[in-house]
Amino acid sequence: MLGFMTVTGYAGMTNIKGIIPVLLPPEELFAGTPARFKVLLCNEKKHIPSFLLQLAASDYGTVLIPLIGGGQNLETTLTLTFPERGRHPVGQIRVSSPFPVNFFTRYWSFQLDTPCIVYPRLVPIASAMASEDSRQSGTTVHHGRGQDGELERIREYSGAEPLRSIHWKLSARGDDLLVKEFGNQSVPPLVIRFDRLPGTGVEEKLSYAAWLIKHRVMEQPVGLDLDGQIIQPATGRQHGTRLLTELALYGQQ
Repeated sequence: MLGFMTVTGYAGMTNIKGIIPVLLPPEELFAGTPARFKVLLCNEKKHIPSFLLQLAASDYGTVLIPLIGGGQNLETTLTLTFPERGRHPVGQIRVSSPFPVNFFTRYWSFQLDTPCIVYPRLVPIASAMASEDSRQSGTTVHHGRGQDGELERIREYSGAEPLRSIHWKLSARGDDLLVKEFGNQSVPPLVIRFDRLPGTGVEEKLSYAAWLIKHRVMEQPVGLDLDGQIIQPATGRQHGTRLLTELALYGQQ
């Protein structure tokens, strides 16, 4: 029996030895929302495979890997959920396995100190507030000349218009070049004023602000007034990340 335990114990420790995990967070993390992290596993044992590996990150989530060959790299995902906003280290990743006989579970632990920025929980803003906001920040069409509105008319090419505005099909039917003329569509900016948001507490207001940013920043300029700290309106993913980071670290910096 002692010999059997010695042999199986050695096989079990060899099975998990040389398994190195690397955890890559997603672009966005919101409190209370499960997020899929990419996990890269490297088996540094060149000729020995590993079986029945289980990855666990603190108390957040686990994933089972049946087999990784000797000297191979394997990519998988690990779903984690953070309960609160702010900076949160993933903490320990534990690589364990019941191999070879399922009597004992052996494990290695790896400490990951790199923090993740977790944004506030997403809570849809109340319908009354949404309707009021839509009156202030809806889409308005100005009848100027531009390239992003509705097609208004076709006219002769004057030489000043960009080539992409030429209507090639109609121009091919005659001797003159014709261009498409569009209206200019502009969307007024939305400035989120933290003190005017509904909600009974700071976390609820932050959740409403995060929802507005998440759903508006790719469509219209969004700015933020956070206790007198003003971030000017802009659009795009990078700007949205900046705004959400300010909300995530509010009161914690």
